[in-house]
This record gives sequence, C-alpha cells and structure tokens, in this order.
Amino acid sequence: MSDTSERPTDEIRVAVSTVIFSLRPDPESDRLMLPLVRRTREPHRGMWAIPGGWLGAAEGLGDAAARTLAETTALTPSYLEQLYTFGDVDRSPTRVVSVVYWALLRSDLVDAQRSVAGAPENVEWFDVDDLPPLAFDHNRIAEYALWRLRNKVGYSRIAAGLLPDRFTLTELREVYESVLGRRLDPSNFRRLLEGSEALVPTESFRTGKHRPARLFRYNAEADAS
Repeated sequence: MSDTSERPTDEIRVAVSTVIFSLRPDPESDRLMLPLVRRTREPHRGMWAIPGGWLGAAEGLGDAAARTLAETTALTPSYLEQLYTFGDVDRSPTRVVSVVYWALLRSDLVDAQRSVAGAPENVEWFDVDDLPPLAFDHNRIAEYALWRLRNKVGYSRIAAGLLPDRFTLTELREVYESVLGRRLDPSNFRRLLEGSEALVPTESFRTGKHRPARLFRYNAEADAS
C-alpha cells in the first residue's frame, strides 16, 4: 500500500516566541507591562505581535527563546520558563507551531539593557490589561501567559524576577499588587512574609520620607527546596 497519506503535504515550521513581563514606571504606581513588536512584513503587516522568530535547525528551544528576544527587543530576561505550545491548524496562513516562553525582567535592568544594545524602533511597552489587537493568536497567548504569572506569583522566585537584589517589604507588596491587579492589606502581607524562610533580612536600610525601611533579599536555598 502506498505511504503517500503518511507524508506531510505542507512544510511545518517551528517558531519560538517569548512573552516578557516587567514593571514600568507610572505617575501613581508601577504597572505590569510587556513589550510588543510591530510587524514589518505580511501577514499582519503593521500589527503588534509578541517577539519571536524561527527555531534554528541546530538550536535548543531555550537558546532560541533568548536569541529571538535579544534580536527583536534587545532584552535579556532574569527568569525564563517554557509556557505552552500553540499549534492550531488555522493560527497562521502557513502551518506554524509556536513554542512559547514567558519571561521576567527586573525593572531596573530594562533601560540599562536597551541603552547598551540599542532599542529597536518598532518595539513598545503595553499595559498587560490594555493590549491592542495582536497578530495571529497572540492575544490568546498573552492572556494565557498573564494567567500563568498571576497563578504563580506566590512562588518567591517569580516575584524575585521583577525585583532588584535587595528590596523593602513595601516594594515586594507593590510587585504583588501590580501583578495581581488589586490592593493587598499591608499589615496582613507583612505578617505573612516576615516569618517566611524565603526572605532574609539584611543589615541595610532604605531611607526616605518615612522611617528607614529594612532591606530584604531572597534565600536562594529555601527557594530551591
């Protein structure tokens, strides 16, 4: 019997994309945002899209995610994790399977990285809760990545990906509030985390308008256990 039916009639290409989250300054409070790339070719020319590119024949998935992110946005994340594989037949005019990662980048490193590498002109940051219509099925991908982040923010290493090495409990609470999109009771939050083995108090303090606030760091050993 002929094996023609078992042969692919169309080429299937594999792409790797990354949804990267960071906190960006706002007059009232930091906002959780993600960078999008404006497409310069068809299909969907002129529309915004999640940064990504094709998987190289001799390239690992994680390496491809980091490479395409650097090429399209000039950013290197502090946390990178595979999210999901999107492969609906009708998601693109040609058959494309996308392996999607999600990443976190410390807010203090965004501008520093882009100033060194040069910020691409076709990249802009958007509020995660106010995205424009995106190319392909990228709105669905962004929504799924945000859902995943909000469900995992309780893990200390997730919040750490958005913070400097040392931080106050107020700054940590503000990260949770930005990610979750809601206010948290300061007293309850402090009681919950002060006894956590994941947080280590340092001997340093941050001074400001109010009394000095102790700086904390994450306990990498507790986080890995």
